[in-house]
Amino acid sequence: MIRLTLDVHDPGIRHRTESLFSAMWSVKRALQRDARDAVDAYWAGDVRRETDAKVWRLQLGLSREGMERRAYRHMENSRHLGHHVTKALVMHQADEVFEASVSRHLFPDSSGRRHGRPRVGRWWDYTRIPGRARSHTTSRKWETFRLHGTLAGHLDAYRHRSLDRTVLTPEQAIALPAGTGVLEQPRHLPTPMPPAGRIETGEVTARNTAKTRAATWWDHAGALAVVFTGGAYARRGDLALPVRLPSGSGRWPRLVHFLNNPDTWHKIDLVRRRDTSAPGGWAYEAHLMVLNGGYASPATKARRTAAAALERVGGIDGNVSNLSIVSFPNTFAPADGDVETSRIEPSDAELAALAKARRKDRGRKRALDRSRRASNPGQYQPSKRQQARAERRQAAGLPARTVQVPRGARAANKAAVPKQAYRRDSLSAGYRLNRARLAEAAATQAAAQDHRARRIAEDITAAHSANLIVEDCDIRTWYRRWGKALQATTPGRLITAIGRECEKTGGRMLRASTFTTKLSQTCFCGEKVAKTLADRIHTCPACGLVADRDKVSAALCAHVHLTDPDDPSTARLDIVQARHTQISFYEGLQEALSSQPQRGARPTRGRTHAAAHKPDASGHGPLLDKTPPPGTGLTPSETRPANERHKAHVGTAGCTELVRHPGMPAPHRHRADITASRDGS
Repeated sequence: MIRLTLDVHDPGIRHRTESLFSAMWSVKRALQRDARDAVDAYWAGDVRRETDAKVWRLQLGLSREGMERRAYRHMENSRHLGHHVTKALVMHQADEVFEASVSRHLFPDSSGRRHGRPRVGRWWDYTRIPGRARSHTTSRKWETFRLHGTLAGHLDAYRHRSLDRTVLTPEQAIALPAGTGVLEQPRHLPTPMPPAGRIETGEVTARNTAKTRAATWWDHAGALAVVFTGGAYARRGDLALPVRLPSGSGRWPRLVHFLNNPDTWHKIDLVRRRDTSAPGGWAYEAHLMVLNGGYASPATKARRTAAAALERVGGIDGNVSNLSIVSFPNTFAPADGDVETSRIEPSDAELAALAKARRKDRGRKRALDRSRRASNPGQYQPSKRQQARAERRQAAGLPARTVQVPRGARAANKAAVPKQAYRRDSLSAGYRLNRARLAEAAATQAAAQDHRARRIAEDITAAHSANLIVEDCDIRTWYRRWGKALQATTPGRLITAIGRECEKTGGRMLRASTFTTKLSQTCFCGEKVAKTLADRIHTCPACGLVADRDKVSAALCAHVHLTDPDDPSTARLDIVQARHTQISFYEGLQEALSSQPQRGARPTRGRTHAAAHKPDASGHGPLLDKTPPPGTGLTPSETRPANERHKAHVGTAGCTELVRHPGMPAPHRHRADITASRDGS
């Protein structure tokens, strides 16, 4: 999929585009309300549901076809919709509502969970109009948004003035050095006009003259443009939106990959995003789906090939403040490689940038609150200070002063329900502008975090290979305790990016349940070392290993086997293999894992009611020569119960066949030899 920026600077084109989104939003809102009422009726009919649930759903219209028929009726009853939308757009909007709301509520997913009751969304969250895929069997059949023009025609129309005259095709633009300007597009792209005149069909008439036909958009070979024919009653012609492409030569290999072959173009969705600098406050894009693989640069392909050739296996331990990765050679032999460790934590510059963004975000939210209070003074009560000031003026005989911005609580009834819904408040133009800036800043920050996660994932797979194992932790509990700290580290986003990069490289990232492995409470020698969240140093009284807690857990992750790779609850820790690794690497393992505790790992006083001990008043960390207090249990934020616990669960004698991670050797069978080595160590 490639994003194509659309130019809607023309007021007429922008008005038609906004009207299109408004009409489609009204259709989606009506469908969501119908879906909500139908679902309520479905659950209310107990007898009908128990008798035959499928027939009951079909009678209520809770099916794909039923939602499509509802959408058609809404379009027919509201004749004005025919001036803006088509039946194809309405049909695919109904399909989206069914898949996103109805289907996920009625039918559980693979984990057995169902989504909540369908609800009506907000206008500001409606950002995508789904298009209809083109037909690859019937020529020139593309019923919704269509992309016309060619990449070569776009190059010819907006050719850079300093571009070499010998560069005539997009393939030649790929070979240009980095930094070369290929396109020179004006600030306001002209609206492309449909082809005019007659086109020869290649046939001849009875009088031996060439047959011709009227030229259409299908004959357009110039600059790229997204075309929409409009509704059945539209009288303003086709809606043509010019496309703006990147101008630098470094982006042309990707453009050629997606746009140079029109036969692979499949589907277009019209998308909008908040942009305060754009006319109307919205920027519009066309998301083109191409029947082709994703683009990867030559450097990316070389890096992934090198990462796939690494014969290593590793583990990942996610924490509130960092991400620790430890990998070993897949043979677990020191002769084949050393222990590699990495720690991902935000730098000082990133923390400073995050603090600055938080200050701006807090200032925008305060401005929004002041603006809402000033526009709706009757819905808020004066604060205690304002009330005391009014009482002093009254006691002094001064006239009452009107409170412009009441700073008290919202006017509510005895049940603490606001007397007027927030959606009915009067909002000023400044409020809407600040709200758009707030949404735009949040989207920018999310995109920056995604970019950072992808770069970190690339570095991790390049250093530790694509065969990794991570603990299956419930990060939602972390956000309830350390939500502010997780905004800087984003462990869930990092782990998701690493898993995606592992799949693209040819490997896989497996998830192991913490209930069956207990990696944070176990040592390489098999001894149970209980720790609280405040204990960041792993100190084993049996083998004497003193190391960083997170790195020990990450190293033990590399020794986890799963009976079913898709079921985290089937994971078990191979203690024999872990002890063999500890004996084989010895000093190298101790040196790799014995780094100092990471910055910000210990929860600070006053941040939250975390399940951790209060910091020592002396400022010293945990003593390395003392073991954790006896009876210390597992921490709730690090242990997630397994989904299924069979009687002969993993780790008992009933489980004999195990599925090893790709690249991991067979488990060791010489338990007596390793035991002897352990006794003599």
